[in-house]
Amino acid sequence: MHRLRFIAVAALTLCATRAAQAQDAPPAATEHTLTAPKLTAATQPEYPATKLESGENAEVGLVLTLDATGAVTNVAVSSSGGEDFDQSAIAAAKQLRFEPAMRDGVAVPAKIPFRIRFEAPPPATPVVAVAPAAPAAAPPPAPAAEAAPADTLDIDVEGERPPREPTQRMLSAEEITKIPGTNGDALRSLQNMPGVARVGAFDGLLIVRGSSPRDTQVFVDGTNVPIVYHFGGLSSVVPSEMLERIDFYPGNFGPQFGRATGGIVDVGVRSPKKDKLHGLLQVDTVDARVLVEGPINDRTRFMLGGRRSWVDTWLGPVLREAGVGVTTAPVYYDYQAMLEHDVTRDTTARLFFFGSDDRLALTLNSPDSRDPAAGGDAGLHTGFWRAQGRIDTRPTSALRWTTTVSIGQDKQHIGVGNMNLDIDITTLEGRSDVRAKLGNYASAIAGFDVQYSWFDVGYRLPVVNFEDDQNQAPVFGKPMVDIQGNGRVARPAAYAMLELKPLPRLKLLPGIRSDYDQGTRRWTADPRLGVRYDVHAPYPRTTLKGGVGLFHQPPEPYESIKPFGNSGLRAESANHYSLGFEQELARPIELSFEGFYKDLRGIVVSQFDGQSANGRSYVNLGSGRTYGTELLLRFKPGGKFFGWVAYTLARSERRDTDQADYYRYDYDQTHNLVAVGSYKLGRGWQLGARFRYVTGSPYTPELGGTMDYDAGSYAPITSRIRNSARLPAFHQLDVRVDKTWKFQAWSLSWYLDLQNAYVHQNTESISYNYDFSQTTATYGIPILPIMGLRGEL
Repeated sequence: MHRLRFIAVAALTLCATRAAQAQDAPPAATEHTLTAPKLTAATQPEYPATKLESGENAEVGLVLTLDATGAVTNVAVSSSGGEDFDQSAIAAAKQLRFEPAMRDGVAVPAKIPFRIRFEAPPPATPVVAVAPAAPAAAPPPAPAAEAAPADTLDIDVEGERPPREPTQRMLSAEEITKIPGTNGDALRSLQNMPGVARVGAFDGLLIVRGSSPRDTQVFVDGTNVPIVYHFGGLSSVVPSEMLERIDFYPGNFGPQFGRATGGIVDVGVRSPKKDKLHGLLQVDTVDARVLVEGPINDRTRFMLGGRRSWVDTWLGPVLREAGVGVTTAPVYYDYQAMLEHDVTRDTTARLFFFGSDDRLALTLNSPDSRDPAAGGDAGLHTGFWRAQGRIDTRPTSALRWTTTVSIGQDKQHIGVGNMNLDIDITTLEGRSDVRAKLGNYASAIAGFDVQYSWFDVGYRLPVVNFEDDQNQAPVFGKPMVDIQGNGRVARPAAYAMLELKPLPRLKLLPGIRSDYDQGTRRWTADPRLGVRYDVHAPYPRTTLKGGVGLFHQPPEPYESIKPFGNSGLRAESANHYSLGFEQELARPIELSFEGFYKDLRGIVVSQFDGQSANGRSYVNLGSGRTYGTELLLRFKPGGKFFGWVAYTLARSERRDTDQADYYRYDYDQTHNLVAVGSYKLGRGWQLGARFRYVTGSPYTPELGGTMDYDAGSYAPITSRIRNSARLPAFHQLDVRVDKTWKFQAWSLSWYLDLQNAYVHQNTESISYNYDFSQTTATYGIPILPIMGLRGEL
């Protein structure tokens, strides 16, 4: 048998905040001397026998727990190289020996990241090299060649995020893409996190801590995108196979992000693989996708991807059978192209082009009996594209400078009968920030970002307040308003943040952000502070965490710019407060609990205005509050099982003036419970399940109807108490089964993702008959089996 070469690369890092204190000694007020553990005994990892013929290369990321003698007491997989490579890496890591970490000359336990790389070149004399990185008290930015492998996703679900050491929830891509009910979509996994509300069966929205979907911003490598999910929420607009990380901030996010009072989702796209040509083809009952990547030369690599849905092939006939004329059945597609080049050893340049498109066109054979104007043709088109350039350079081991520039276009068309809305926005964005380690006790991040948009908008709509569902008569018979307009909006911002460690167990994260909005012609300043304190630093770790901050969100251009809006508006504001703790209960089990409160001021509301072109004007008279608790009990990955229980108890309320009473907001959900579990059965089989229970969404009931002779139909008599009723509670069980076959040079997977396994009828909305005397429930899909095949080279 040919002998193979193995190279194990270890990245050793000691985190000062997690170092144990000397036994029975209080924390000292003076500076401490910290020394990282040193590798003293290496072990050659055994190359899996199942991979000998294929000669695959792989890299496995591990998290090692060391005791005060330097022995490895626990090994967890943070980035998977495949089951066979993972098992070999774990076995080798358990045999490693280290000189223990030292604090003020005293040996202490530590937890460090460690990578093992398997290489199978042509036959050669075996060489085993285990090279620890230079020790440091906090991890410096890694060079581009040592970036996290493509099969790792870091999901940050905490509110505060320091520049370099965020509290992270680490899941391998193999695990996160097998969460039942998500069809293997990593971004859809966000809907299983605490603080994220359930949306309707066909709503591609993201609702965070009771906020409106527009209050949460989504970024792809720092560039803002208008949507995160395709039509119906079945898939996200960026495929999971291209992701490196997902940073999710439900509140109290750092000053590097702004223009939002809800939450932030920052998606990081990985680098193309550089070892050889790789490919992926996946086909299921929802869509088909393809991905090709590999090196062009030693310093340049590429990645191409695309996806197209199959929904139109089976939903179109269903709609026609129901008496609906289908011009274009629901169809979506997305596309990605990346070129990355190592300019120098420390500088990488990237060009990335990506986009998304969703279309739907229907012909309603008969008008709505309650509102004849809603008959005729109905169409929806949403699309966007972005062209992004990025330079990432590391002048020193303690300094990183990243600059991103992008240009893109958003298009939206909505048409129902003789009503329509058309939006065309072109946006130029830029972001540049510097992250620096200032010493053992301080790090900093500072930078700026700017958005400059050109928009062209036109609509033909009746004079109706669509933001208020009270006392809405039929559209039929109302005068139509035709408005065309265009304009420009500039929104520059600057931000700065520090990570301070005045005490070994204490971490302070002060920051500030300042924004300017051309639409309101006003500056805002947002101070923010995050705090973390390790009550007990070694295992089992106990950490207290908290945050407070001010957040501003500018009004939409249609609210503040004529002819659609009016002058005199200011940005909406929100004060975020949070306090909680994290507790390790066992080696793989951690409990996180957090309480939050959001105080919302200056919410933009519309009111009737007979003098304006569109019959309405906008004012900052609204206010609101959102408060609740979030619990996350997680069984960390690393073995055959992973899972978690997430529960949110929350209340979201609004009012249109300070003198009005609070009412339940449209996105209020009192209880939200998600339980997820997945188990590897062996021989390539994996079985998982997800159960959800959610309080029904609020709605305003119609108490009856009166005849509107001008419109020729009945007008509703709406309850005076907004959102005084709720839909029935939602509950659903999803099940997923996977089977993988591994061959010499490729692998094949079969999967079945069965959504709503026990066929429960979940009410999605309530509709009324022509005179509002009877109601009918509209149900979601009774059961949705998604079955597919996936091949990887």
